[in-house]
Amino acid sequence: MNLCIDQGNSRIKVALFREDGSILKTFMYKTFSSVEIERLCSLYPVTNSIISSVGTIDAAVVNHLARRSDKFILFDHNTPIPIRNLYDTPHTLGHDRLAAAVGAVALCPRTNLLIIDAGTAITYDFVNDKGEYLGGNIAPGIKMRLTVLKQMTKRLPLVEVEENQLLPLFGKNTRDAISAGVIRGIVFEVKGYMRTLGEQLPSFSTFLTGGGAAYIMQNLQQEVCFERNLVLKGLNHILQFNS
Repeated sequence: MNLCIDQGNSRIKVALFREDGSILKTFMYKTFSSVEIERLCSLYPVTNSIISSVGTIDAAVVNHLARRSDKFILFDHNTPIPIRNLYDTPHTLGHDRLAAAVGAVALCPRTNLLIIDAGTAITYDFVNDKGEYLGGNIAPGIKMRLTVLKQMTKRLPLVEVEENQLLPLFGKNTRDAISAGVIRGIVFEVKGYMRTLGEQLPSFSTFLTGGGAAYIMQNLQQEVCFERNLVLKGLNHILQFNS
């Protein structure tokens, strides 16, 4: 069984994968230590593991995983992957972005792919039908936009958007104006990328993942592949590729 860990900006996502690549169980943590690893390894027959992080990883966690695993990968730009990374500065590319790209290619090979990860930041990444990662863009995420509106203005309130909230085109009060402005702004952003790629390519598929994906899906009304565990599936594919 494979243990895959994705340490993001605000949450740590963990999944246990069966030998056939299917997910047995997923977990979410605010903090993650060797105590959690020991508990997981005592409950499940973990043989291989991989960890990816957008920041600094606790050395004790790395040492514990390496000690408990037959095969352990601390994922970075030097790790062999089954796609070609053509980013100009591969050492600066977010590990979660690269893992999501690998996951999308594994699920939909030989296809032009737009991968959108709506997390703390929203990333837009592109992989062509030859399995080449060609780059991507980074934009502020939903909570970041809402927070900045509050912090950078005198009177605007901090607004929380509900996950299943259908938003008007134009708000009739300040809270709806902020909610619609942020979410619809992101939706128009997504539609813009999809429209531009549609003008340049004969065909492509769009993957959407991340904690803010549901907010976008609710208001997007366009066909996309929603994959909640795309980064984790990419990490598992990388682990299998190296094993």
